[in-house]
Amino acid sequence: MGTVEKSNNSNPHLPVGYSLVPKGKLANAVTCLEMTEKPSSREAKLIPGISLERMKAPDLVAYRQLFLLVGEDWMWVSRLVMPDDKLTAIINDPLVEIYVLLADGRPSGMLELDFRQHGQCELVFFGVAKSSIGTGAGRYLMDQALSIAWAHPINRLWVHTCHFDHPNALPFYQRSGFKPYAFMVEVTDDPRLTGVLPRTAAPHIPILG
Repeated sequence: MGTVEKSNNSNPHLPVGYSLVPKGKLANAVTCLEMTEKPSSREAKLIPGISLERMKAPDLVAYRQLFLLVGEDWMWVSRLVMPDDKLTAIINDPLVEIYVLLADGRPSGMLELDFRQHGQCELVFFGVAKSSIGTGAGRYLMDQALSIAWAHPINRLWVHTCHFDHPNALPFYQRSGFKPYAFMVEVTDDPRLTGVLPRTAAPHIPILG
């Protein structure tokens, strides 16, 4: 899951039917989800060797390494191309909380919560490394995310996911209590062709160069 940039298109609606995407571009089908009340309390199930640690005032190198560890195979790219000064301002904002999931002391997942909008929280980035998929680490991380987010005075928690993500991402969010409220289509440059990501990234998405 990653953030979605605002569209510069003055027409907010796509035409009905097929729209050709130029070569070198990617079209990403995005689902927006939210929960507007605190879910039933559920204590995170302890998993041997798994823990969560907050990254306080993270430096750009450590942050981007974690971002790539979790997101390279799912085409996470926004924080890789963001100017350093803008990214530094976000990740060091006291209303933005970033956590690293540790598996036997090694980084294995990330959680980023943004409380900058009053009364709301965006689950900006959420995911585990490939080695932790299917181990229960994702459920542990989500239980922690819900507990942390709803400990703040919010009335809405929201998130985006997309068809570039793991195929279980959308049903996972829904099982966690999120409800879809909008669909969007995001068109971007393929970062594997611009050099931002290696051509081996996200092998489930064809490259049309």
